Amino acid sequence: MNEPTEKALVPVLRFPEFRGAGEWEAATLGDKNVSVFVKERLPLEKLNLDNYVSTENLLPEYAGVKAASKLPPTGSFTRFKKGDVLISNIRPYLKKVWSANKEGASSNDVIVIRAQTKVSSHFLTCILKNDEFINYIMKGAKGVKMPRGDISLMKDYPIAFPFISEQQKIADCLSSLDQLINAQSQKIDLLKTHKKGLMQQLFPLEGETVPRLRFPEFRGAGEWEEKTLGELSQILRGGSPRPIDEYITTDIDGLNWLKIGDVDQGSKYVTFTKEKVLKTALNKTREVSPGDLIMSNSMSFGRPYILKIKSCIHDGWIAITKIDGRANRDYLYYLILSPTSQEYFLNNAAGSGVQNLNADIIKLLPVPIPKYSEQQKIADCLSSLDQLISAHSQKLTTLKTHKKALMQQLFPALAEVAR
Repeated sequence: MNEPTEKALVPVLRFPEFRGAGEWEAATLGDKNVSVFVKERLPLEKLNLDNYVSTENLLPEYAGVKAASKLPPTGSFTRFKKGDVLISNIRPYLKKVWSANKEGASSNDVIVIRAQTKVSSHFLTCILKNDEFINYIMKGAKGVKMPRGDISLMKDYPIAFPFISEQQKIADCLSSLDQLINAQSQKIDLLKTHKKGLMQQLFPLEGETVPRLRFPEFRGAGEWEEKTLGELSQILRGGSPRPIDEYITTDIDGLNWLKIGDVDQGSKYVTFTKEKVLKTALNKTREVSPGDLIMSNSMSFGRPYILKIKSCIHDGWIAITKIDGRANRDYLYYLILSPTSQEYFLNNAAGSGVQNLNADIIKLLPVPIPKYSEQQKIADCLSSLDQLISAHSQKLTTLKTHKKALMQQLFPALAEVAR
């Protein structure tokens, strides 16, 4: 019987001019001909805000670096050169990876890796931005709240590489895609900033009775009425049957059970729950209906959502139900999200550690309210902007998915490299 042939170390997808260029070479990241983990130090007096990089000013999702806001009071730092790759060693899953375009120094929580003879700087950056590498770091990371990568494991990371000319072609391709992704991210950030600024103008500031910006057809419509959220709706706290594990069920006729983790912080609506509870839990919890608003009362408190399903909510939620006919539900949603309302929640939250809101604080939230038709106009305007942000966010997700799939084809599979 013939022995099985060893699979060639080549990617699934290869540029036409390199399809006959042979196998890639295998090594580890710490191989002396691949890269070195820089240890050269720079004293504090050589630092300035422009050349200092810490984990705080490295941006997530490979978005680069921003200027540092302050320098550390003491210590010495790792010197980096143009072309070196900097990686935050705290919470690697945030994907804070930057290819340096200048010289400087980094904090001890940032790892500096420098390409050597067999691997170009741009290609090394591509390897270290690969999800495969980030996942590898996370598997060996130590710590729960602030996991840190293990440098010795990083050095053992198996990689494969072709000749320099092919490396450059791959790096150029992925760099172009990164530029598209970064441009799309910036577009979304600009839209979100525009929305925040618009909300500051569409709702009256504290102590004022009309907004700074008003649609033409309402400019002579007079002052807005001042109410509280408690006057316009019923504010109720959720409830948790305990021990909750005894009430969780997979029965199809179980009641929806909404947890904080079931909602996307960027979403407007709640459309599903991951779990259900037995009907016997109903007298120990709170059931809310489609059209009701809910918000968390601790941790990321004050963020509203609109229910599209009937669900039970635990005591980490506050329900806003039975909304008065004078108030437009979507208007209330955006009013609660407005900077003025969020500042009210922040200023009135209780607790020295984990802050929280109680129902009485939420009931007293000031709600400036114009005629219903003007409320609807404001809600429609902000809703249209949300839809635009959502469309651009979906495009960003598509670009990231495309890049991930492309990298899986442009690089040999990790299992093949580690054979």
